[in-house]
Amino acid sequence: MRMENYPIFVKLQDQPCLVVGGGEVALRKIRLLQSAGAKITVIAPDICKGITQEFGPNIQHNRKKYEDSDIGNYRLITAATNDVNINAQVSARAQALNIPVNVVDQPELCSFITPSIIDRSPVILAISTGGSAPVLARQLRSKLESLIPAGYGRLALTMRKIRDEVKTRIVDEKSRRLFWEKIVHGPIAEKIFLGQITSAETELQALIDTPNAYIETGAVWLIGAGPGDPDLLTFRALRLMQQADIVLYDRLVSDDVLNLCRRDAERIYVGKKRSDHSLEQTKINQLLVDLAKQGNRVVRLKGGDPFIFGRGGEEIDLLSKSNIPFQVVPGITAASGCATYAGIPLTHRDHAQSCLFVTGHLKDGTVDLDWYQLATPNQTVVIYMGLIGLPIIAKELIKHGVDKNMDIALIEQGTTPQQRVFTGTLNNIVETIERAAVRAPTLIIIGTVVQLRKDLVS
Repeated sequence: MRMENYPIFVKLQDQPCLVVGGGEVALRKIRLLQSAGAKITVIAPDICKGITQEFGPNIQHNRKKYEDSDIGNYRLITAATNDVNINAQVSARAQALNIPVNVVDQPELCSFITPSIIDRSPVILAISTGGSAPVLARQLRSKLESLIPAGYGRLALTMRKIRDEVKTRIVDEKSRRLFWEKIVHGPIAEKIFLGQITSAETELQALIDTPNAYIETGAVWLIGAGPGDPDLLTFRALRLMQQADIVLYDRLVSDDVLNLCRRDAERIYVGKKRSDHSLEQTKINQLLVDLAKQGNRVVRLKGGDPFIFGRGGEEIDLLSKSNIPFQVVPGITAASGCATYAGIPLTHRDHAQSCLFVTGHLKDGTVDLDWYQLATPNQTVVIYMGLIGLPIIAKELIKHGVDKNMDIALIEQGTTPQQRVFTGTLNNIVETIERAAVRAPTLIIIGTVVQLRKDLVS
């Protein structure tokens, strides 16, 4: 989904800004502009007591009704009256002159919007819903307020002091980034949060003066990206994704998940689909080793869980033999995530005493599975990568004793907004695939637990 608004921060120190309106709403906007150092002019027949008390001589009040001729050389304009016609007039005039204008509570008249703000100056966080849900923006701000210490402002000021020196002394861009990350994630930042600025600055200078003290060896992190919904990522996965230099990802990793990686990290697609492997598995294994030996922190991002049909074991085997540090971060596997989102409990005690995960991937045009085991009564069978081979799977299960009316569900793009769920029986599911044009990735669930979906999905 495209951004409705491009986020930007504007310098307003000593810049002329106009506010049309003199009530409580205008007061809130004046407070923001004043905190940014703007020179504020207010046009209104009268101004409220709050504006007079808080700002008095610090603003220029033109006691009059608004006219189009009032708009001159302003950097930014805010319309905050209770008259929709005047607000529309201000918006039209400002936009005709290419002056950014905000009309309070009328986003359709705005050329910019003012977000909900968390102020840890010089660190500023802005939260916006594009004017569609300001209450939600305020709620998000209140959640973040408790997570971001006031000391982050002091940390930013301390980093500003040495920024030029660090840029001069540490020429290599990657080395410089590693230096700053060691500051932000280490004990120096903690000292600044506690107000121990002098001690922190001493340690900072010592770090600058110690060549390569901040350089770390490469490492590989195998991360389960889950079945698609970014909300299903673990905290550890998100933290490591934000630190990666390079991200190798497969085709099952959703764009929403991939976009949570550090924005300047290099991205390498190594996905596979039937008869189309962008990179062979052995080459992926070696690439992980080579990139880590170059000093990179490499994230191998895998759909689902790395150790459930993800070939993560093959990758860490070579990493271990090559003495490359690695971590494996589990993810929610498709069987669990997709079944839950589809309203199908895999092991309801009235229907299944076991649950079997298998891969239905075709090899040489055949599906080589233990059909007798799959045909065991009172169990749920979950099939990964089985869409192409489903006609064979259904035929063989019926042949080995499974009722042709056994329930089956297909979950296409599970846990994502594009999720589609189709139910049927072994006898008719192939017709459903053809009629609905079902496409991979699709998870298959076979068992009487599928019947529960009608009661568990509203």
